[in-house]
Amino acid sequence: MRTTQQFSITLPNEMAAIVKSKVEAGEYATESEVIRDGIRALLARDRAVENWLNDRVGPAYDALKAEPTRAVSVDQVKARLRAEHKAATE
Repeated sequence: MRTTQQFSITLPNEMAAIVKSKVEAGEYATESEVIRDGIRALLARDRAVENWLNDRVGPAYDALKAEPTRAVSVDQVKARLRAEHKAATE
C-alpha cells in the first residue's frame, strides 16, 4: 500500500528559488523533503497556537468572566506601557 501521494504545486518564483537553494546547499536531499519539513513546521505552529489558546487564553477568559473586576481598561494599559517605556529609556 502506498503511503505517499504525489502532488503538483505552483510556487512563487522566490519560494521556488528558496526550495531549490536548500537542496543545492545539501540541507535537504529533495525538493519534496523541503516541502514536507515546511508542512511539519506549519503543523507545529498550529499545535502551539491551539495549546496557547487552551492553556492560557481560555483560562484567562474564564477567570475574567468569573471576576470582572480583574479587567483593566485600555487607558490603564496604555498608561502602564507609557510608564514602563519611560522607565526603560531613562
